[in-house]
Amino acid sequence: MKELAKNYDPSIVEERLYEKWMEKKYFHTEVDKSKKPFCIVMPPPNITGQLHMGHALDNTMQDILIRWKRMAGFNALWVPGIDHASISTELKVVQKMASEGLTKDDVGREGFLDRAWAWKEEYGGIILNQLRKLGCSCDWDRVRFTMDEGCSDAVLETFCRLYEKGYIYRGEKIINWCPECQTTISDAEVNHIDTAGHFYHIDYPIVGSDEKLRLATTRPETMLGDTAVAVHPKDERYQHLIGKNCILPLLNKEIPIIADEYVDREFGTGVVKITPAHDPNDFEVGLRHDLPCIGVMNDDGTMNELAGEYAGMDRYECRKAIVERLKAEGYLIRIEDITHAVGCHERCNVAIEPMIKMQWFVKMDEMAKPAMEVYENQKVRFVPDRFGKVYMHWLENIRDWCISRQLWWGHRIPAYYCADCGHITVSKHTPEKCEKCGSTNIRQDEDTLDTWFSSALWPFSTLGWPENTEELQHFYPTSTLVTGYDIIFFWVIRMVFSGLEQIGEIPFHDVLIHGLIRDEQGRKFSKSLGNGIDPLEVIANYGSDPLRLMLITGNAPGNDMRFYWERLDNCRNFCNKIWNATRFVMMNMDEKQETKLLMPTSADKWILSKVNTLAKEVADNMEHYELALAAQKVYDFLWDEFCDWYIEMVKPRLYNKEDKTREVALWTLKTVLINALKLLHPFMPFITEELFMHIQDAEESIMISQWPVFKEEWNYKENETEIDTIKEAVRNIRNIRAEMNVPPSKKVQVYVVSEKEDICKIFEHSKVFFKTLAYASEVMVQRNREGIGEDAVSIVISEATIYMPLAELVDISKEIERLEKEREKMLKEIERVEKKLANQGFVAKAPQSLIDEEKAKGEKYKAVLAQVEEHLSQMKK
Repeated sequence: MKELAKNYDPSIVEERLYEKWMEKKYFHTEVDKSKKPFCIVMPPPNITGQLHMGHALDNTMQDILIRWKRMAGFNALWVPGIDHASISTELKVVQKMASEGLTKDDVGREGFLDRAWAWKEEYGGIILNQLRKLGCSCDWDRVRFTMDEGCSDAVLETFCRLYEKGYIYRGEKIINWCPECQTTISDAEVNHIDTAGHFYHIDYPIVGSDEKLRLATTRPETMLGDTAVAVHPKDERYQHLIGKNCILPLLNKEIPIIADEYVDREFGTGVVKITPAHDPNDFEVGLRHDLPCIGVMNDDGTMNELAGEYAGMDRYECRKAIVERLKAEGYLIRIEDITHAVGCHERCNVAIEPMIKMQWFVKMDEMAKPAMEVYENQKVRFVPDRFGKVYMHWLENIRDWCISRQLWWGHRIPAYYCADCGHITVSKHTPEKCEKCGSTNIRQDEDTLDTWFSSALWPFSTLGWPENTEELQHFYPTSTLVTGYDIIFFWVIRMVFSGLEQIGEIPFHDVLIHGLIRDEQGRKFSKSLGNGIDPLEVIANYGSDPLRLMLITGNAPGNDMRFYWERLDNCRNFCNKIWNATRFVMMNMDEKQETKLLMPTSADKWILSKVNTLAKEVADNMEHYELALAAQKVYDFLWDEFCDWYIEMVKPRLYNKEDKTREVALWTLKTVLINALKLLHPFMPFITEELFMHIQDAEESIMISQWPVFKEEWNYKENETEIDTIKEAVRNIRNIRAEMNVPPSKKVQVYVVSEKEDICKIFEHSKVFFKTLAYASEVMVQRNREGIGEDAVSIVISEATIYMPLAELVDISKEIERLEKEREKMLKEIERVEKKLANQGFVAKAPQSLIDEEKAKGEKYKAVLAQVEEHLSQMKK
């Protein structure tokens, strides 16, 4: 048997074990039709990022599931990969070029793409390499990239199919435009940030009347594009004005007063300006009333030629100039300070600008229906289920998806325009000529696709689609998607409707949702707060296993969790606990160890039954994705039942080489420990592998060993009851001794008195270890109190009473003296507190927290006094 190091050093163990796993190809999975498939596709991290705590949590959860299923005999595949992250990567490359004094126009599209691919080669695998440090057991032979050849084929296939079906179209609609990044962005990429702003209350004069319509706006610069003023059709205040015209201030242009139910008559004055080109709601109103759309801004957020004298001004400078002029001409009535939500691009935090643009869109009405049905039929299940409501809310309110982006990095839209006849050809391959007129004067669309278009295909593109591969047939639909609640719309919904549309089948059965990791104060980790914690630094200082255990045991599905260093310390202590326990077992084992269970004692049956029940409960918890509960149960079993109880119970047998049950104890120790390590392995892969490889020689790795299952022959319920009785007695004895300040080294006689035959038998059979655990010099089991002095301390447990002679526990005269001193001390403290609280000057000036603190002290002193007086009365009997 190999010798186990005195202390556990993860910095030495983890790298060595991971290299072994990689060398042995334990992570690699081939199609094996004799086994039930279990497949997870990793949410692909961006090629611009570094591993953060969110990645650590997300991938720890996936690794737990895949390791468990692998051990449970499934054909388990975990596909890793990375995302090209079009807008994020393009921003990074642009910034790098800017540091060299270059722009995109300077290098051209091809030159820029060369730089982007070079970026991908340099930074693309960073997070994946870092995930190895976490112990992730992905199939690294199957790493995919959203712009690799296979995934790109899937994108082209999907685009062409949807276009031919009429689900993809090109049209002018209002979209979210980022003036900083110069591209469209989706609604889901807009963060609404509470910002200090103003309501500008403005009068619009009525044509042919002295009357005026008063309205309020947060964006007076957009009034240059106003094409109407709207009121609610049932608002009695304005019935006489519907159909008339008003004057648009500054431009002195007549615009109509219309009625539309979009207007909230209870909000403000019940009058709103309508700017169809710069507000999505106004755009819809404009469509209903056939209003012109006047866009007054350029793509960079400056005012265009339609803004007249304001042309060329930045939108915010224009706002100031217009406010000053409105004030000067008497149109501005007042300015109200407000806080309102401003839509900002999540990447650059610049306020987005709604604009009307010619873009490519995906029709969502028809594809949303089956995506809702599979949730309603529970073919796609959310854990926790409450996130299904978020999923349904998005689908029920879904709008057509703008998929074109004004970027160079990404999948270029496969649309080709004929300069001669204007026909658009959509094709997977570059056409030689126009399919309509035969002209060779054609050019490809300059735009690329939204990153999420390719990510939506991830569950099947990574398995080889559009080719009908063996992997696709065997592993699709995949089993479980693990992701955060913040990308249910971004990604989850799009994968579901894409899988249903392209393959006719859901992409996964279960969606396991986790929350965010926050700091100890409940704040998000952020650079601005300076509260970020690098998982790699944690691993360097603590090892991977403590981090994994801390993340998973603090995590209830769907809920945010807080990062506590104290919990990380506890997890490291747990590593040391099981390491030392394994060393203890190995130090007592013989070269030739018994390989089967012979004549077990009650204690042996108890621990076997406990680990047997644990296997059943953990498997059930895992099936229901209660990963934290499963981990906590294994943790509690190893720390409490195995280390603190069973090992202590069997020590007398181990130390006595003549004890006939010694071999049984050793077999049980080893067997139970191996089973517990297997149950712990998915959560803490490194330390469990190291201990497993030292304590047994039959199997080559814990990660390909058999997952423990419930055995009826180990179901010793009656023995669990026996040992629970012993444990109850030991706990009570230890509590009394602690209260009386009796050190563990002081051994005393312990009497167990019970009229019940079965209870007496329990203590008779367990005398060997009960004597040790109860710090007893001798244990007497009897039916009555005969021979027990009146001064004995008594402890009542279920159907028995435990007695310990008081004189053996303490020197009665000295203990009385000590207790009387303690009594005097408590009386003085109580008197001091009561005087302080009776002092009106103190009560009037002191903060309530200090008063409450004094009251709590008083209650504590009274409780201690009651205990002291009770002990004194026992001593003086």
